[in-house]
Amino acid sequence: MQLRPEQLAAHLQKRLAPLYVLHGNEPLLVIEAGDAIRAAARAQGFAEREVLIAGQGFKWDELFLAAGNLSLFGGDKLVDLRIPSGKPGRDGGEALKRYCGQLPGGIVTLVTLPELDWQTKKGGWFGTLSEAGVALECNAPPLAQLPAWLAERLARQQQSAPRAALDFIAAHVEGNLLAAHQEIQKLGLLYPAGEITLPQIEAAVLNVARYDIDKLRAALANNDAARCVRVLEGLRAEGAAPPLVLWTLANESRNQCQRLPARRNAARNALLHAARIDRIIKGVAQGDLWDEFLQLSMRLTRTA
Repeated sequence: MQLRPEQLAAHLQKRLAPLYVLHGNEPLLVIEAGDAIRAAARAQGFAEREVLIAGQGFKWDELFLAAGNLSLFGGDKLVDLRIPSGKPGRDGGEALKRYCGQLPGGIVTLVTLPELDWQTKKGGWFGTLSEAGVALECNAPPLAQLPAWLAERLARQQQSAPRAALDFIAAHVEGNLLAAHQEIQKLGLLYPAGEITLPQIEAAVLNVARYDIDKLRAALANNDAARCVRVLEGLRAEGAAPPLVLWTLANESRNQCQRLPARRNAARNALLHAARIDRIIKGVAQGDLWDEFLQLSMRLTRTA
């Protein structure tokens, strides 16, 4: 059974399923979902929790032993299995399949995984886990949906903000939901219930955006020049490796050559520009490296 994170609260009002599987690219949402399941388990009489971390050298028999041991407190038990790598290996995969085939009574098992690639999701052990219990994929909302996510978080503390203020927060915490969560909590401490104005939020919110190459690639693909500028500034501040930034820009130039025949000449010029930047990186040409990155990104995001 597949659930969306926003469906979890209503689901936990019912009797718990014997198995939950959490995975996704946003640690905050995974942590919150795990906390909610653990709280529901305590409320429903699962008095004991045993945590297992399946790292290097983990013996998978421990999972079966944990499920077989009676609770010391005389109630039901939560087995909290964490697989930090997301790769249980052959032995682990087989053990998880066997475990799902004989889920013990009086036990709720919570399996926590990181973000999984498509090959892992197609793996037999993950499919067996998902079919035997309730699976939640906890991914960060895309940038376009982030203001709505922020508004919902503000509403939890009886606060609201105009759309311009929500957009401002989103731009400053892009890619870092934990930072967004902290900023929302900070607003709850600084201001009373009710609407918070844009100037109030500008005064309170820190620029904690986390930028990476994937965001630059997405901004280029969407012809979003303003976002390219923001991401490049963030990459520069974080000391990103110039060859990696250049590879991303050059790759987009090649893609435009292939998919946009009308822009083929412009894309070829962009590749020549990339070659000049490569010479700057290698120290055989003069120029302001990050300004050149900015100019190349502007060239690539022109729609005309």
